[in-house]
Amino acid sequence: QVRLVESGGGLVQPGGSLRLSCEASGFIFRIYAMGWYRQAPEKQRELVARISRLGTTTYVDFVKGRFTISRDNAKGTVDLQMNSLKPEDTAVYYCNTDTPMNSWGQGTQVTVSS
Repeated sequence: QVRLVESGGGLVQPGGSLRLSCEASGFIFRIYAMGWYRQAPEKQRELVARISRLGTTTYVDFVKGRFTISRDNAKGTVDLQMNSLKPEDTAVYYCNTDTPMNSWGQGTQVTVSS
């Protein structure tokens, strides 16, 4: 049974920071590339950050230089450090494999507003 549990979201002002965490179980975590996805209202879900099974990272241009993805294979966790947040970052954030499995967690809401 695949389980993905996201946490760490909240309300922050523009320019602020948040650290999201994802706890994964029910699959062999260490052999999968992982990603953080987000979905804003009335927009499709998009992949914003990816980390390979060995730690190589990639980002979409809009978050590059502001977000950092990391993983701990021993714990089965993947984190997303978000700095210099912008209102455009407001979304529900999800973690999953890359490419994603059929099962998604509940996500964690990030709201960037003054």
